[in-house]
Amino acid sequence: MAMTPDDLAGELQELIAALDRRVPRVEQAGEIGIARDAAALRERALDRLRELDGERTAADLQASERSTPMSSTGG
Repeated sequence: MAMTPDDLAGELQELIAALDRRVPRVEQAGEIGIARDAAALRERALDRLRELDGERTAADLQASERSTPMSSTGG
């Protein structure tokens, strides 16, 4: 079964929440790099959410335009 844009958005929101809960342990070796990678991943997830939102908005507008009858003005 294919993932819908809404499913993907939910997964991305869960990922972002998990990254936000993570507390870096800077005293551990490699942790600074991990924290940097986590921050970059969070930004990519946010960017993708914005893209999905834009795609959904455009699809909603197209659907709305198709369902709205065109008015005819004539004389």
